[in-house]
Amino acid sequence: MQANLKKYFYFSFLLLAIGLKGQYSSVRERITNLPNFDEKILHYGYYVGTNSYDFKFEYIDNYYRLNNYNDIQVNSSSGFNVGLIGDLRINKYFNLRLEPGLLYTQRDLVYPSLPIFDSENDLIREVKSTYIHIPLLIKISAKRINNFKPYITFGISTDYNLSSNSRNTDDNSSNVFRTNSKSFNYELGFGFDFYLYYFKFSPSIRGIFSLNNELISDYDLNSPWTSNIKNMYSRGLVINFTFE
Repeated sequence: MQANLKKYFYFSFLLLAIGLKGQYSSVRERITNLPNFDEKILHYGYYVGTNSYDFKFEYIDNYYRLNNYNDIQVNSSSGFNVGLIGDLRINKYFNLRLEPGLLYTQRDLVYPSLPIFDSENDLIREVKSTYIHIPLLIKISAKRINNFKPYITFGISTDYNLSSNSRNTDDNSSNVFRTNSKSFNYELGFGFDFYLYYFKFSPSIRGIFSLNNELISDYDLNSPWTSNIKNMYSRGLVINFTFE
């Protein structure tokens, strides 16, 4: 995930540069778009975006390292997000937001070459996730400068994983990796509001961190895929483009 993290961090700096340029242009032109937009008590919108997810592992013991094996590695693929926005104005600087959406991502777990594995296929397990993602967020905005305004967000969310395989009677011995169908998270992010002529456009970047173990252990207590894992937490980096 390191390459994806670098890519997203570079993108966040690009957002900052665009924001500063937009601020400069707004001050120079002194044309105020949507002057009463933020006075609305309630407004709606939608978002589209991309994501990169990882797993954080906690092991029962140090078997891998004690036997000179690498820990489980995670290869992340870029996914996509789409959803709706409901925004409730609390005051000039605080908003309460509900952003239900659909989030798809895939992670490949790459295991060390343990003697128990019979083939190369045993070393990789796909974890495909299709989340119904329901975050409840607080948005804290800075003072608007003409057509530009930065903000930060934080809050909690619930994920319902439609691809969890939690009810599957097979497990990794049949190449089926199972995870819990429901998880809770906390979220932190930042972004910029740009007030255009007809609508408000807001690019943002956000981190999503699971609070509960998502792993469902194999039926075999000595499974080489799950027996040494104590906890497995999702960690995601999400970029959204919002239209309100």
